[in-house]
Amino acid sequence: MNWHPLTTIEQLETIKEASFTKPQLIFKHSTTCSISKMALSRFEREEAPETIQFYYLDLLNYRPLSLAVAEMFSVHHESPQVLLIKNGECTYDESHYGIMMDEVIEQASV
Repeated sequence: MNWHPLTTIEQLETIKEASFTKPQLIFKHSTTCSISKMALSRFEREEAPETIQFYYLDLLNYRPLSLAVAEMFSVHHESPQVLLIKNGECTYDESHYGIMMDEVIEQASV
C-alpha cells in the first residue's frame, strides 16, 4: 500500500482537483481505536490498485483537518472511515467493519 500522508488543509484542494483524472481515497484512522486498527490492517492486506490514489489521515494528530474533510465533502465524521473522491465529490464512504478494498475498487470503477 502506497499511502500519502494527509497533513494539511491545502492537500484537500489537491485531492479534489486530482479526482477529476484519478479516484482519490482518504482513510481516516484513529491510532488508539482497536476497531480502526483492525479495519486498517484488513484493508492493507488487500492488493491496492494503481488506479486509485490513497491518502492516510491520522485523526488524533490532525483533528481539525478531519473536520475539514467532513465539511468539504459533505459527509458525517466517523472513525475509521474511507471516502472515495471522484470528480470533485465524495461518491462513496464507509466506516468500521464495512471498509473493504473490493467495494472501494468496485465503486471507483462506476
